[in-house]
Amino acid sequence: MRLVVERGVPQEERQKVAIGSLTDWDAARVFLEVVRCGSFRSAAERLDLSINGVRRRIDDFERQIGATLFTRDVHGTRLTDEGSQVVSAVERMEAASFDLLRASNSVTNTLSGEVRVAVTEGLGTFWLAPRLVEFQQAFPNITVDLHCAMRSADVSRHEADIAIHLSRPAALDVKLVRLGRMHMMFFASEKYIETFGAPKTTAELVKHRLVMQVADEIAAKETFDSLFPGYSQRDLLVMKTNVSSAHYWAVANGAGVGVFPTYGWALGGKIVPLEIPLSRPFDIWLSYHAGSGRIPRVRHMIDWLVEAFNPARFPWFKDEFVHPSEFKAVYKGESLTHLFGGFSTDGRQKAE
Repeated sequence: MRLVVERGVPQEERQKVAIGSLTDWDAARVFLEVVRCGSFRSAAERLDLSINGVRRRIDDFERQIGATLFTRDVHGTRLTDEGSQVVSAVERMEAASFDLLRASNSVTNTLSGEVRVAVTEGLGTFWLAPRLVEFQQAFPNITVDLHCAMRSADVSRHEADIAIHLSRPAALDVKLVRLGRMHMMFFASEKYIETFGAPKTTAELVKHRLVMQVADEIAAKETFDSLFPGYSQRDLLVMKTNVSSAHYWAVANGAGVGVFPTYGWALGGKIVPLEIPLSRPFDIWLSYHAGSGRIPRVRHMIDWLVEAFNPARFPWFKDEFVHPSEFKAVYKGESLTHLFGGFSTDGRQKAE
């Protein structure tokens, strides 16, 4: 390989020296995020920074390295040859920082401290958050940092100690546990049904008001098109929202028909399942890094989460679909309606 020589020192060696003397890991982290995301804008959104803030960090990093790492043109951001050489070195820095963090965690008081759990917004808000009191009572010195977001966290990059996903993570260097399966149904409020009637088929749905949760625009469009071929979202939707809580309250107060997990019925919500077939199951996965899993406080949280989704206890997480009307017969635990004190069960009593 031909090396560019400057003042008697090969450029490759000068880059090694520069990387070894870095004092600002945060700029290197931003650089790596731009590489992985493919653009300054995507990296800024993922890091919750402004685009100008990302550009400044990249400029700082290039000054530290002493080389231009990206070219910017109308086609986007591309790595230079020098940038490609730096990527592997920064990835090793990232892996070493994670190992150091895990090592420091393992020598702290094992049943105290913080455990970071990342989960999808709906499962976090409506299933885990109200039930975490069980874990807190068992382990009062462990602080739970529950991060509810639409985007899955990557535990291999230490974005969380434990993450729960609705699709199998692609990372190869993490431990995976399949927790169960989430089944979806169409629901409407008793108020809506009294006013507009209860649709019984997908064909009848096109005559109704629809409310849709949109976490991913492309996936949402594909789902909508598969259910309502020939219709646009403008034809049928009266409301779109990106979070489960807003979606629930809109449907519960009569805005229209929406799709929810079947366990919403077990929580005593003001929504009634509609007899419309919808085959949209999602497998629920838990991921964690093997090193983190050896930390006792993290291990206790993993064990509690596995039990919190145990299909033997909670039939709505079974692989096979269980209709909400069957919950009373197959669920042997205590009522879960108390978990949301703000939910009225008036609609439930009428429906029964």
